Amino acid sequence: MPEFPLIVIRRTECYCGFATTDFTLHDIANDQLCGKLSSDTTTEFLGDENYCVIYQTPVQDTRCTDRKFLPTKTKVMVALSSFPGAGNTWARHLIEHATGFYTGSYYFDGTLYNKGFKGEKDYWKSGRTICIKTHESGKREIETFDAAILLIRNPYKALMAEFNRKRAGHLGYASERHWKSKEWPEFVNTYAPWWASHTLDWLKYCSRVLVVHYEDLKKNLLPQLKRMVEFLNISVSDDRLLCVETQKDGNFKRSGLRQKDFDPFTLEMKSVINSYIEMVDEALKMKNLTGLPEEYLPR
Repeated sequence: MPEFPLIVIRRTECYCGFATTDFTLHDIANDQLCGKLSSDTTTEFLGDENYCVIYQTPVQDTRCTDRKFLPTKTKVMVALSSFPGAGNTWARHLIEHATGFYTGSYYFDGTLYNKGFKGEKDYWKSGRTICIKTHESGKREIETFDAAILLIRNPYKALMAEFNRKRAGHLGYASERHWKSKEWPEFVNTYAPWWASHTLDWLKYCSRVLVVHYEDLKKNLLPQLKRMVEFLNISVSDDRLLCVETQKDGNFKRSGLRQKDFDPFTLEMKSVINSYIEMVDEALKMKNLTGLPEEYLPR
């Protein structure tokens, strides 16, 4: 979907507005299909005597850029919980722009604060943020929250993302030297079991959990985001959600420098990780929840 509003010209008529998920133009007089929006910035359609031109304007959609702290302190502490590298920062970006309220954090990251996550400096129990980022697991830590959005990502992707972050920051990539050093297998040995125990603990100890799969959020942004917003008990207009869709990437998306087929996992690593995938998939189904996406399952 284009990121900017559209100007549509049909004969002597002119329309301007933001894109929707199924933006379709019709010849108003004859009710004939005039054109369907594509990803092109300029699209032309001819239909009998009617002529439509769609222009994308260089004006950003600002319907979802305003954010603030909650006007009244909440007594319900909702976690935005994930294993590191599972897209927590991206989910925070989506939630903040959809609801208009800042998210908080169990930790403090100055880089995130400087990029606009103003709830980063707020004490996580202040009650002024809509939900609180955490990577914690374990009974005591989890039971400090009343509910949680549990974000789960393919462990292969999550492990690589977190290793990149640890070695090169939020936007960089670990070097070839890092991947080939003993750091990588040691990292996998430590973090792979944590990927599984994190989800298992939140399913076991949190009284109310909404499970969101990172991959589902990527493929079906608006339906999944609506689930998250409803779970947070916030009423959001469709206009605001559509604005979020046009600005969905945020400021922490890595560039496509790493080859898509890059695979640093040994057969031994894959065997261990696949066993954890099966363990988590079974645990989700035992809770009558949707299991892991098929693409997770043994590679």
